[in-house]
Amino acid sequence: MSVVPRFLEGNERYAATFAKGDLALPPAKRVAILTCMDARLDPAKFLGLEEGDAHVIRNAGGRASVDALRSLIISQQLLGTREIVVIHHTDCGMLTFTDDQLRRQLRERFGVPADDWAFLPFTDLAQSVRDDIAAIRRSPFILPETTITGFIYDVRTGRLSQVE
Repeated sequence: MSVVPRFLEGNERYAATFAKGDLALPPAKRVAILTCMDARLDPAKFLGLEEGDAHVIRNAGGRASVDALRSLIISQQLLGTREIVVIHHTDCGMLTFTDDQLRRQLRERFGVPADDWAFLPFTDLAQSVRDDIAAIRRSPFILPETTITGFIYDVRTGRLSQVE
């Protein structure tokens, strides 16, 4: 059974008391956050954010993929963010497979090669944060003075630890 009816009910409750329709388009804290799509992560809650504070860009693993960079570039160049925070997390599914394994699975299941896909799994959590920070810094479209900080979120404790 679809969850959409529940979503619509929840939205009705939310909209009934909604009073934030006048928030500015640029994020108030001038920060963009790149993090994982994992359902156990609620960046607004664990960072103490409110609507309008930050851009939150989510994908599998919180990776600095081409599309994440596209969003970060728009965030900076058109909407004024000047800080980027990269957050990966413990117990991430991206630690559990390789590109070759997933490509093989897709080829077997769908009969179509997936050789052109880079799913960006990793084996070292802290290194993946450093790699993504480096990828962001390499982009010629990210302002050189941008502060970029990396963290690992612990899904068991809810705590962040900075990656040097």
